[in-house]
Amino acid sequence: MFPERLDAPQAWAIARAMMDGFNRHYRLFQAESARAKHRFETADWHGQQRAQRERIEFYDLRVKECVRRLDKEFGAGALPMAVWHEVKLHYIGLMVNHLQPELAETFFNSVTTKILHRTHFQNDFIFVRPAVSTEYIESDDPAARPIYRAYYPRASQLQEAVQTIVEECGLQRPFEDLARDVQQVVQAVHQRLGDIRLHTNFQIQVLSSLFYRNKGAYLVGKIVNGYHELPLALPILHGEHGGLIIDAVLFGENDLYMLFSFARAYFMVDMDVPSAYVQFLRSLMPRKPRGELYTALGLAKQGKTLFYRDFLHHLKYSSDSFRIAPGIRGMVMLVFDLPSFPYVFKLIKDRFPAPKDTTREQVKAKYLLVKQHDRVGRMADTLEYSLVAFPRERFSDELIEEIQRHAPSQIEISDRDGDGRQEVIIRHLYIERRMIPLNIHLQECFEAGLDRPQVRQALEYAVIEYGNAIKDLVAANIFPGDMLWKNFGITRNGKVVFYDYDEIEYLTDCHFRRVPPPRNEDDELSGEVWWPVGPRDVFPETFEPFLLGNPAVREIFLRHHADLLDVTFWQTHKERIQAGHVYDVFPYDVQRRFGTATAAPCASAFPFSVPTLSGAMP
Repeated sequence: MFPERLDAPQAWAIARAMMDGFNRHYRLFQAESARAKHRFETADWHGQQRAQRERIEFYDLRVKECVRRLDKEFGAGALPMAVWHEVKLHYIGLMVNHLQPELAETFFNSVTTKILHRTHFQNDFIFVRPAVSTEYIESDDPAARPIYRAYYPRASQLQEAVQTIVEECGLQRPFEDLARDVQQVVQAVHQRLGDIRLHTNFQIQVLSSLFYRNKGAYLVGKIVNGYHELPLALPILHGEHGGLIIDAVLFGENDLYMLFSFARAYFMVDMDVPSAYVQFLRSLMPRKPRGELYTALGLAKQGKTLFYRDFLHHLKYSSDSFRIAPGIRGMVMLVFDLPSFPYVFKLIKDRFPAPKDTTREQVKAKYLLVKQHDRVGRMADTLEYSLVAFPRERFSDELIEEIQRHAPSQIEISDRDGDGRQEVIIRHLYIERRMIPLNIHLQECFEAGLDRPQVRQALEYAVIEYGNAIKDLVAANIFPGDMLWKNFGITRNGKVVFYDYDEIEYLTDCHFRRVPPPRNEDDELSGEVWWPVGPRDVFPETFEPFLLGNPAVREIFLRHHADLLDVTFWQTHKERIQAGHVYDVFPYDVQRRFGTATAAPCASAFPFSVPTLSGAMP
């Protein structure tokens, strides 16, 4: 198709410049991640939050830098396609023995798709599939840390081994009482393992770098015994006396899924070989997609790449059709899904009916705010894409009509390849994990019958979790705006998560007010608001009529979360955040804590495992 060698020196120089651009990106990314250790040791929580926000922008900044360099030095946009074909071959050569080849491939794709027109996006010029294996990548630097460390204690040496594991993390801030914490860890391990016989291969493996996020550092590893592997993580926090403490022990897949939830901020991890960390984490959480693990490590662009590859693979081996997503349709976002695929696709409508008063750019800014903010396990992460092509035959006519009615600027139907197969091109959309809308879950409880204990328990759990979700958002300086039940969902792990972002505000930007007393009898009898309301005024006591119409829901909510209807709750948290306080919000059940720290979570935990309606429906 192309000449075998065309302008090889120029193609080599372009490939080298692109690899230089990627290496600069990862060097800065890794340096910022490594500084998280010092910020943790010095309790620089605002600095940690700021670094987490800023690091998200690193990738796009480096891509833009590289594009400008290629345009300036090589006139990249005007080069013939044969040169780009040669560039890709040289770039593949540069990835041999590279420690982050999969990330370098994605960087190459990002740069080329910025330079080449959309009609030139062909498999010859981007990496649709990996060109270099990431198996068994190791650094040749003798000073480099191993990916993980393995310890082989006998049963009588377990306490000594755990203490060594923690000490070798190299934290400079002293522990308040490491011997006490280690003893509690060992007791928890013995309780979990029970009377299981220790095999000759009994060992503890831990990743060499700690995982930093917000106010915590997490030691992540697993216990290997015979053919069994038990994932574990040790949360390390600052205690009430200023020293470090081990706060709990997390065991098993479910605990790790909560720690690495898509509704939490990205970790900062100092790692030379990201693929090796992902491979280790996959051994702990085999059901979690690799793309989500890359994203959890702060490598969101790689997460998007892998997600899209998984999505294309799923399309090839499925036959169901996209449809309008079940649930109450929103005024701002149009949502559709593929029943066999556990995600939803959200696009912004062209027009918003009253009382919505916003714009497309403002909605996008809200989604960016959530991307950069601490999501504290209560706001779903989203993947943002532009110019996504779907096969037309997989779209129901009803869905096409719905998009053309509400978002005509966002859809194009074309035969781009001239082969008679039509494609639906969506110009801009967000993709996020599918959850059960909370209003649908409550309705299922009502239909199943609240006289049944399991159903009643499921309802109570959902209502309490809903209040906990709002309180966790408050702790993260987020006012959700529209708090209707339909804007929250339940994850497969039973967490209630918020996912409608067009009305969120920083808590500190809101004005929480009491409803003023009526001026006269006409005010008292009026169904209208008689008092002046500013654009960010919030009246918590007015939440009740909108949220608590069902008597059973109302009783549970008032028993556990009546403070959410009181302006004092909101004003107090706003003032504390303005004063610089950073709340503790734990990515695990607070009842798992050893009790060595007095800082209480913003939301109270529910005292039993997640109840479901499985088997409870008539």
